[in-house]
Formats: sequence, C-alpha cells, structure tokens
Amino acid sequence: MSPASESWRLRAEIDHGALRHNAAAVRKAVGDRPGLIAVVKADGYGHGGPEVAQTLAPFTAQFGVATLGEARAVRAAVPEKDLLILSPCLPEEREAAVRGGFIPVVSSTAEAKAYARLAQGKPARIHLCIDTGMGRIGVWQDDALKTAQEIAVIEGLEVESVSTHLPVADSDPAFTVEELRAWETLIGQIRAILPTAKFHALNSAGSLQRPEYAADRVRPGLALYGISPLPGFQQLLRPAMTLRTRITLVRDVGPGRGISYGRDFITTQPMRIATLAMGYADGYPRQTSNQGAQVLIRGKRCPILGRVTMDQFMVDVTDLPRDVAAGEEVVLFGKQGDGEITVGEVAAWSGTITWDVLTRLGKRVVVEHLDFLNRR
Repeated sequence: MSPASESWRLRAEIDHGALRHNAAAVRKAVGDRPGLIAVVKADGYGHGGPEVAQTLAPFTAQFGVATLGEARAVRAAVPEKDLLILSPCLPEEREAAVRGGFIPVVSSTAEAKAYARLAQGKPARIHLCIDTGMGRIGVWQDDALKTAQEIAVIEGLEVESVSTHLPVADSDPAFTVEELRAWETLIGQIRAILPTAKFHALNSAGSLQRPEYAADRVRPGLALYGISPLPGFQQLLRPAMTLRTRITLVRDVGPGRGISYGRDFITTQPMRIATLAMGYADGYPRQTSNQGAQVLIRGKRCPILGRVTMDQFMVDVTDLPRDVAAGEEVVLFGKQGDGEITVGEVAAWSGTITWDVLTRLGKRVVVEHLDFLNRR
C-alpha cells in the first residue's frame, strides 16, 4: 500500500541501506585498523536504537549509549556486542550495570572503587573518561596519570577502555589538533599503566577530518545517520531519515487574513493555504516560525506561514496545481521528486543543531524501517 493511501499522519522513514553506506564510509575514512564504536544513544539519534544496532552490528566492535535503560534495549537487539554507557550511571544503577555486563564510564577513583565493590566472580569492567577540554565528565587531564595509577591497583576491576571527547572538532581545528596531540602523549603514558585498555577520542568530525589520531577505536555518531558535522564531507554520506506528514485541509484565503497565533503573517493577496498534520509536539521546531522555513509538496518548496503550533502549521500552496488536496504527502526533511530539504536547513531555520532536530521527534510520529534485515 502506498503512503498516500495508508492511514497515517506523521512518518519517519529510516533507510537502513543508508546506515550501512555511512558505516562503510566512516570505515573507509579511518582505515582498517581502529574498531568502530557506533553511538546509538537517544534511541539511535531518533532512528530507533535497537534497529540501528542490528543493522550496524557487522561494522562495529561495540556500541555506545547514554543510559542503563538504553543499554538494556540495545543489548536485547545485539546480545553479542559490548555496550559502553557513555554518561555516568546513578549510584543506584551501578549494580545493575555490573550485573548486566555493561561497561560504565567513570570519572574518579572513588567511582571506580564503587564498581569494584560490586564485582562478583569476575572483574567489573569500566571505561575511564579523561577531560581534555569538554568540561562535562571525566578525570581532569592534569590528574589523569595519578588516577590511572590508583585505578590500576584496584582489585575486582578491569579498565576496558580510556577515552576523551572533542568539544570543538567541528568548529575549531586549531584547538582540536592541539588537544589530540596532547591526547596522543597521554595515551603513551597511560598505556604503560593500563596496558590492556583500548583508547578512543574521535567522534564523527574527528573520524572524518583527523583519522590519523584514531588510536584503537573511533566513536562516530551523527555521521552514521548520514549527516556530516563538517560540510566538506557531506558528499560521502547518505541521510538515513526522511520525515513526512500530510495535508489535512486546503483553503482559499483572501487578503487581510491573519494566519496562526499572534497574527504574525497577514495575507496581502488571495492565496491557497494548506494546513499540515504536524506541530511542535511532534518534534518540528516551533523556532522555524517566520524564519523562511519551507516544506516539500510534489517536490516543490512551499513556505511556512505564521507560527508553528502544537499540532498543526500552515504552508503556502498558491503556486501548486489546484488539485493539491487533503491527504497529500508533505516532506519536512528528505527528498521528494527532484526536491530536497536537509536536516541542516531545518536546524538553521530554527537556530539549533542537526542533532537536536533528529532527536526531538514526538510519540505520534510512526517510525518505518526500510531495507531492514531483522536479525532476531
């Protein structure tokens, strides 16, 4: 059944062929040696964490998630893969993380000792984070060697990996190169203390632009979903998500009519205006209101008029054929016919970042997986 004839209002289509293409592109960029840690946090950046994990499993050494709950969901889909929990577990979650065989992040000797006390029968595995500039979690860089030495002698503990995170890999190349050079020096020093640990720092931007600093593993996220944080590399990737809605109403509107809350847009001439079945409650940014944002109908760009409301917004279809009617498909981002609107454009119209646009989809959006080879 075609999308136009199905009973649906909001749909995110996930192209698993694109996911495989992007994983192969990252692999080509970094070479054969480093393992891939595919980041599937935030429900796979809105693409469906368990489904994405199944598709990317042949390409990856491990998966990265943000929370214990995400780790459990992805583990059910790919039980054979190790899972790094990249955000700190709450104290009451630590025992479940150890019992589940997950690899939680630690930022201090005290945290490491807490996990060691929970080990039963075999060492608790942890992932040591070092803060080289992010200012979010991790051991401060100046304290890294001392902390590594303290952790190395704790019984009941295995330091599976050591990492840092790059705060400006997509915006400040000079700082990033300086940070990575210091990181390389630190790797050499910590390897002498923790010889079995694996080291990783490169996110998507780092993997694409600075593969020479790959170390043992790389940790791409956004690039796997087909969006490059660096415009110069976008041609290597294929966006995996297309977001669609439908027209619910088309009206002829005379001059002098206010459109949407606040009456920010007043018609000055006769227009045909379509109302769409999507709003900010579904994840389309309200901040696109009155910013020149557009959607695709029949492959043509149609401007958004007035403010985006909770469940609906309006677009100008005056220049489209008169037979445009309720039920017709609309693309919010993705391709339609010869037209394309990128996630980056939606982010720019709303004054935010592509990560934010992808991960904000609401519960009313139906996710459909295309070219998905379910391995369960």
